[in-house]
Amino acid sequence: MKRKDNEKVMGELRALRGLRELGTRFSDSLIHRPHRAFGSPGTPSDYSALVSLGVPIVVGQIGNVVLGFADTLMVGHYGMEELAAASFVNTMFTLVVIFATGFSYGLTPVVGSMFGRGETGRIGTAVKDSLVANLLLSLALVGVTVLFCLNIHRFGQPVELLPLMRPYLWVNIASLPFLCCFNTFKQFFDGITDTRTPMFIIIGGNLLNIFGNWVLIYGQFGAPELGLFGAGLSTALSRVVMAVACVLVFFMHRRYACYRRGFASGHVSRAGVGRLSGLGFPVALQLGMETAAFSLSAIFVGWLGTTALAAHQVMLTVSQLLYMINSGMAAAVAVRVSYFAGQRNYAAVRRTAYSGLHLVLLIACVLSVPIFFLRNTLSWWFTDSAEVSLLVSVTVFPLIAYQIGDAVQYTFANALRGIECVKPMIWIAFFAYFVVSLPLGWLLGIRLGYGLVGIWSAFPVCLSVAGVLYYACFRRRLRSELAGR
Repeated sequence: MKRKDNEKVMGELRALRGLRELGTRFSDSLIHRPHRAFGSPGTPSDYSALVSLGVPIVVGQIGNVVLGFADTLMVGHYGMEELAAASFVNTMFTLVVIFATGFSYGLTPVVGSMFGRGETGRIGTAVKDSLVANLLLSLALVGVTVLFCLNIHRFGQPVELLPLMRPYLWVNIASLPFLCCFNTFKQFFDGITDTRTPMFIIIGGNLLNIFGNWVLIYGQFGAPELGLFGAGLSTALSRVVMAVACVLVFFMHRRYACYRRGFASGHVSRAGVGRLSGLGFPVALQLGMETAAFSLSAIFVGWLGTTALAAHQVMLTVSQLLYMINSGMAAAVAVRVSYFAGQRNYAAVRRTAYSGLHLVLLIACVLSVPIFFLRNTLSWWFTDSAEVSLLVSVTVFPLIAYQIGDAVQYTFANALRGIECVKPMIWIAFFAYFVVSLPLGWLLGIRLGYGLVGIWSAFPVCLSVAGVLYYACFRRRLRSELAGR
């Protein structure tokens, strides 16, 4: 009798064990199956946390656009040639700025994962390593941009614009070390979920830049009328002020005392700098190649003439506004993902990534509506040229077309950054932007004669390709982490 009872108990235990294994396989399958995961909603707390983190980042990102927007707006009303010169310099220099910013992004997942584990002392040491790495990078970028400035006449731009381009570029080059210093502390603030501090610093810098533009471009309050050079000088001064403000806040506010102790006691190590560089360079290259798809297209546009260059600058300013809003919200995904990755909570990593995708898609769709209806008046903010206005009104359509693919690639690029899976991003970006975008833009815009619209029509294709490949890479890496858990 006892034997039958024991067999019955053992049978029930085996049945319970089987149910438990079935439940485990079922829960894991929710993550492994992309067609469910891609559209599955997150919890309200997931969305609210992303919005809380993302809105200050978005405001700060918009602030970066304001630096270029203020230059374009005031310079455009100062003169047509100045606007065309600013267009070429800004598109080229933006590539450098994005590369420097992308390199600093290597600090975010490191700080975020340490913050998730409560390792405040190590965060301060990581900030010191990152500051050294970013300042060394700034010196290298200064060398590259000086070489570019000395050979700017070799890029086939209108000869009459060269005397305007060179001084404007020189003053921007001088501000690079301060930009890299600011980037370091901004990523630290973001990594510990303090996204409001850099937001306020950026807003202050932008207000200073706008006032400086008014004074130095037009010669107000007895200042010399410097035109385009005055716009560059004002932008450079605002970068200096923002860097100094970040340093003062970090070293003087009591909120960061625990991080200062780690900063003061920690030593710069080759391993620490190497790790941050290993995370930062792939992101910098990825963002750099993405930006190159836009920046290097300015060379093609320059072949089309001054009107096309001016319209291209207007389109870049509008697209940068959309970019900063979407990428700002996606940057919150990297912060939250790194926090949960530090705790090895990959279910939360997955929820955060897809919740971020839903938010960025919603924002992209909403922003496309006013862009469409205002397409005929967008250029009047920058210039009163009827030719530029007509060209902008038709080039808006490729801009709207790429918003969905852009939202996908923003989100999953940041999710990959949050889990420190950055090396595959280099090859994906190279394929999407160099193999697809630039040749296709040349083919449509120059070879087939569709002009500026043809060049911009390559962007929806390349951004969609990048988005799909980033998503596939994230899903594969997440599955690997779950399998090894």
